[in-house]
Amino acid sequence: MKSEFGKYTRERVSDVPFDIEDPLYNEYKEKVPLFMGQAVYIYSFVKQRMVFANGWEELLGYKNDEITLYKIVNSTSKRHFNFSNELNDKALQYLNTLDKDLDKYSFTIEVEKIHKNGTIVPLFSRVGIYKSHNGQILEVIGISEKLHSRKLGNIMQYAVFGPETSNFEESLDQELFSEFRISNREKEALELAAKGFAFKEIANKLNVSQSAIEKRIIPLYKRFKVNSLPHLISFSYDNYIL
Repeated sequence: MKSEFGKYTRERVSDVPFDIEDPLYNEYKEKVPLFMGQAVYIYSFVKQRMVFANGWEELLGYKNDEITLYKIVNSTSKRHFNFSNELNDKALQYLNTLDKDLDKYSFTIEVEKIHKNGTIVPLFSRVGIYKSHNGQILEVIGISEKLHSRKLGNIMQYAVFGPETSNFEESLDQELFSEFRISNREKEALELAAKGFAFKEIANKLNVSQSAIEKRIIPLYKRFKVNSLPHLISFSYDNYIL
């Protein structure tokens, strides 16, 4: 079954690196900023290959002219592979239903990747639409950096951004198969609960209804197989969510 996860994405990406003679590469080399410790790529669905990459040798051991989106997708560690690839699939499928403002959408994920030398590298990665036309995604951009501040557990953490963030996140919540996940808005509410705030107080702080907070926290009991809020908070600390 593992090969089924990420199938939608893998069918649309190639194992072809950028072409240094491509005018797009030289354009992006001048245009795309790169900060210390970051790696970036731009993949073209039109050309079906990378059109730009930088910083990957330091991050994952691949030279910029050998890294491909296929390698990035498939370098995910075993315990994070299914969710990471399913998130890629469902996010792209959702974005392909939109017809405007595509370049304003992105999502983030904290994920383990496997370095070329076989070691595990915890990354914070952000993927967004770099170029679109008439509702069609032409290019995506990905920016990754190594996580130094904390460990990653089995619970996958992600967030989405865009003009209709709530719809985007709700779509992913409904579609994603994995029990071992928590969205940014769920974590945001849980962090306040862990500080001792009641649901009504959390709702006031986040400017939403109390029922909205209950819908963010209560389902976590079943998802993580806990039976109380203190148990959920303890579980969250044990699994590096909090």
